[in-house]
Amino acid sequence: MRPYVLNDLFTDIRTLPGIGPKLAPLVEKLVGGPHVVDMLWHLPSGMIDRRNAPPLNEVRDGQVITILVRVLEHHSGPTPRSPTRIVCADGSGARLHLVYFHLKRKFLETLLPIGSTRVVSGKVELYRDEPQMTHPDHVGPPEDLDGLQRVEPVYPMTAGVQPRTLGKAMAGALSRVPAEMPEWLDATVMDRRHWSDWASTIRAAHAPEDEEDLSPLSPIRQRLAYDELLANQLALLLVRASQKKLTGRGLQGDGRLRAKVLEALPFSLTGAQERSLEEIGADMAAESRMLRLLQGDVGSGKTVVALLAMLNAVETGAQAALMAPTEILARQHLATLEPLAAAAGVRMALLTGRDKGKAREALLGELQAGFIDIIVGTHALFSEDVVFRDLAMAVIDEQHRFGVHQRLQLAAKGRHPDILVMTATPIPRTLSLTLYGDMDSSKLDEKPPGRKPVDTRSASIQRLDEIVGAVRRKVDSGAKVYWVCPLVEESEVSDLAAAEARHAHLREAFGDRVGLVHGKMKGADKDAVMEAFAGTGLDVLVATTVIEVGVNVPEATVMVIEHADRFGLAQLHQLRGRIGRGDKASTCLLLFGEPVSETARARLSIMKETEDGFRIAEEDLRLRGGGEVLGTRQAGMPEFRVADLAIHGELLAMARDDARLIVDRDPNLDSERGKALRVLLYLFERDEGVRTLRSG
Repeated sequence: MRPYVLNDLFTDIRTLPGIGPKLAPLVEKLVGGPHVVDMLWHLPSGMIDRRNAPPLNEVRDGQVITILVRVLEHHSGPTPRSPTRIVCADGSGARLHLVYFHLKRKFLETLLPIGSTRVVSGKVELYRDEPQMTHPDHVGPPEDLDGLQRVEPVYPMTAGVQPRTLGKAMAGALSRVPAEMPEWLDATVMDRRHWSDWASTIRAAHAPEDEEDLSPLSPIRQRLAYDELLANQLALLLVRASQKKLTGRGLQGDGRLRAKVLEALPFSLTGAQERSLEEIGADMAAESRMLRLLQGDVGSGKTVVALLAMLNAVETGAQAALMAPTEILARQHLATLEPLAAAAGVRMALLTGRDKGKAREALLGELQAGFIDIIVGTHALFSEDVVFRDLAMAVIDEQHRFGVHQRLQLAAKGRHPDILVMTATPIPRTLSLTLYGDMDSSKLDEKPPGRKPVDTRSASIQRLDEIVGAVRRKVDSGAKVYWVCPLVEESEVSDLAAAEARHAHLREAFGDRVGLVHGKMKGADKDAVMEAFAGTGLDVLVATTVIEVGVNVPEATVMVIEHADRFGLAQLHQLRGRIGRGDKASTCLLLFGEPVSETARARLSIMKETEDGFRIAEEDLRLRGGGEVLGTRQAGMPEFRVADLAIHGELLAMARDDARLIVDRDPNLDSERGKALRVLLYLFERDEGVRTLRSG
């Protein structure tokens, strides 16, 4: 049950003044949710200081003023479309011209009758040395003066919602903030940081006094960001503690299958691979369930580690599953692993959404009977009719494409199976804590021996003809080339080079040795093109970012990325990881359009400096902020309303330590502070933390 004290904050925004059924969907989209509390997280992005009230003979150009004036005369132009100019004066003898366009004279005569005194507020411009105000923000009777002379917050807006309407609704939302809220923060931390209680802080956040109050580093914003980060970390640790309580099963194979695979490998494992396998082996042998993240940079050998971990389960007579986010990647995993599994006499199969009818039924029958040891698949593995004889180990690749619920769906297919989650997107430490804080972590930070560094350069797209010539020379010498474009077809809103147009252009130079692959193609067509590129049919592959994750063609040694300035660092790093996979020297060419922004220039220079995915991830977070680092916002990515991981990283580490201490000392949140923390979890809608307590 949600704590009673929060009931008013979780009522519908339609109960706020000014928000009817028509406006509600717009406001809901703007503030990010349907409840009053969502209004509170929609913080001001600026402010207008309406406290200035200089005499008219002292006003400065561009100043916002709020003053009392006497209306002297109205001047309208010859046509209804002409502007109306209303002349006013104050005690200084100077004049102020109020200018209105497209407003009816009758309305203006009622609003500003000649001879009346009015309070006006707005921005002044000097025109022919006289102050003028075009469409004042406020006009009203003299008694409005005290209410207007204040600092007015400015909110991020959307079409169809008026600032005044939002302001009125926001005042309504702030009036619902409970007077008495239990304090969930430690008193010494609040003293040290000069933080106030939550209710005062949220009110202050919506009533900035100066520019400093708007900074994410102000005490007001820091307190709110810390609350959110603490709710996130506490929920993750409570879920993790309950997962640890779930009895798993000690899985410890005898090593016979793994020995055969290691013998069949054309290389020996790196130190990082051996270390990760030891950590995974210890988790699997324990009686509690494994929930481990395997982070590995592009080409660091995660798939082999996953296979050896799955064989540990198969050696005990159980089954394992490997789930990938796309069909291309699932097929690729099968192609990589099947020869190794065959060397150990292990039976593997593939299940995707494309499998239908009798072939699918036969495959599912073999899986249920236990004739298949390891199954590789896409989301199709979640289907209700997919039944295992004994699933003991599940590997989920590129977890951030799925999300926690899907992880649990797959886990439900077995008897407390161990779970290994893999990602080739190196994740900065701060993001790793918020995304994977409920898991133990292993890192593959070494490249397999023999990998050569990729020579990365940048060039203007205006040199396209030269670049095509250079690519031709590479192709003539036996190289295969990726050519990546950001869009599928020309659209009215974007001038980005489209994959289809580029494919047509390159066909003129290379004939039918050029293939095209993009996200809108059918799976079978995509696979056919990829096979031709991996084999002897194609030399140049024009692609959208569908090739970003996992595609493996060791002969490809050149990559051209058009409009590289439009991609994030993590995505550029992923794309570049498709080359340099064999023993030949590779080149990556980043093409940029003119002019280049400062951020894009910084990105391109980092790509030229380093291939260390973990350093690139940290730089990406610094340049782009947390929400965008994983390319687009992904299913598993927590949305933060106030916290910004690029700025509040230190607060996150602090929240992590605090949450750890809380869970150690008060695992059921029974103490006074524990009960207050339950309120915090509900306030930020991290209810899964509380639900875990109840169910555990």
